[in-house]
Amino acid sequence: MKAMILAAGLGERMQPLSSTQPKPLLKAGKHRLIEHNLIALQQAGITDIIINVHHHAEQIISTLGDGQRYQVSIQYSQEQNQLLGTGGGIAQALPLLGSEPFLLLSADIWTDYPLQTLHSRTIDDAHLIMVDNPAFHPKGDYSLNPHYQITLPSNDTLTYASMGVFNPKLFDTNLTQPFNLTQALEPAIQSKRVSGEHYKGQWWNVGTPELLAQLNQYLQ
Repeated sequence: MKAMILAAGLGERMQPLSSTQPKPLLKAGKHRLIEHNLIALQQAGITDIIINVHHHAEQIISTLGDGQRYQVSIQYSQEQNQLLGTGGGIAQALPLLGSEPFLLLSADIWTDYPLQTLHSRTIDDAHLIMVDNPAFHPKGDYSLNPHYQITLPSNDTLTYASMGVFNPKLFDTNLTQPFNLTQALEPAIQSKRVSGEHYKGQWWNVGTPELLAQLNQYLQ
């Protein structure tokens, strides 16, 4: 299984820390945010990794290199002229991702989720990891029915954890660049082709300096 880490965003909520360096390179504990993901992937036996880059792309590439120091192999999908969105960035990287389902992570999350359990996950179009709605996103994203199918939001919602397994065919689409992941996902959700699970372990979406400071304290 390959993995893709989304690392192209501008990190606007992380200002002023993200003005001179990209958010994925900010440190929490002993490692940079994106390094935590690389280490977790390597420990899960997932070593073929694609990273999309845009904001301060050269810093990410020069810092991580080819991944050898993390015992992984890294390829980069550069969004040079414009941000392509979370969906468009994946679509551009399809030649690197291949035809098999891949693991998707955002560079700014930290979790103790056991990624190795996703190796054998059978999916239709996608399998989403869902978490309780955090304070900054109380409305949530989707609902999860008793059959572990993701549905459009109803009374009880959960938040997409920026982590899941995806079929590359989901992004072989006529949607115009740039486009977001939700634009590719929602038709599949309506067709009952997206499964999910509710994870109740540690999960952090590190979007602001305050959350970065909290995670840093937690990891000390």
